[in-house]
Amino acid sequence: MDNDLLAYALEAHGGLERWNAYTRLTAQVSIDGAIWYLKQQVGMLTAKEVEIDTRSEWLSITPFASEGQRSVFVPQRLALETLAGGVTETRDNPAAAFAGQTLDTPWDKFHVAYFASEALWTYLTSPFLFTYPGFFCEEIEPWHENGETWRSLQVSFPPEIATHTRTQIIRFGADGLMRRHDYTVDILGGATGANYVGDYREVQGIMMPTKRRIYAYDDAMRKIAEPLLVSLDFGAISLS
Repeated sequence: MDNDLLAYALEAHGGLERWNAYTRLTAQVSIDGAIWYLKQQVGMLTAKEVEIDTRSEWLSITPFASEGQRSVFVPQRLALETLAGGVTETRDNPAAAFAGQTLDTPWDKFHVAYFASEALWTYLTSPFLFTYPGFFCEEIEPWHENGETWRSLQVSFPPEIATHTRTQIIRFGADGLMRRHDYTVDILGGATGANYVGDYREVQGIMMPTKRRIYAYDDAMRKIAEPLLVSLDFGAISLS
């Protein structure tokens, strides 16, 4: 790894060696915002527990769809399971289920699970994720916002990772912590996302953001303040 911005950010977040000592992450989260009203799924992601494999793309949401049930995500398959592990429903190639949708197409529970899962796995593993095999990072021109200058890392994701889109930009403050994460969302027809990251908390030596607020951005990448598209608020977080 020869990217000095990424190296600086990794150190600020607790260091890659410490991150690599863990393989699981569990977090309490509530997710809200205008998109859930648009997609007719209000409250679907309130007061959930998320568990991830930090090294490979696996994520569960508990409870999901009904009490006593959880969703389990890997890039090419979604399952609904009982808490004992019995599979009740599945959807293979879940990304394909978004084909032909428009902005106001209602979602079903599998659409919600896929969108939330691929997003959360990226968010909860960043910036350490960018050192994994197949990623390419380069520092690009800095970004100026709120009287601050944020160094910017353009990240290319490998095709086997399910994520919003292949190329994303992470912007870091002078302290090396993430301030803003910019992307478009392929399954939403290329809709823009300016994802503001904050309220960091130290968790077992790793700095974890506990608040994300996501807005659209315009052609100049300026935040469009209304509506708030997605909000994420994290409670207890643990690593093992």
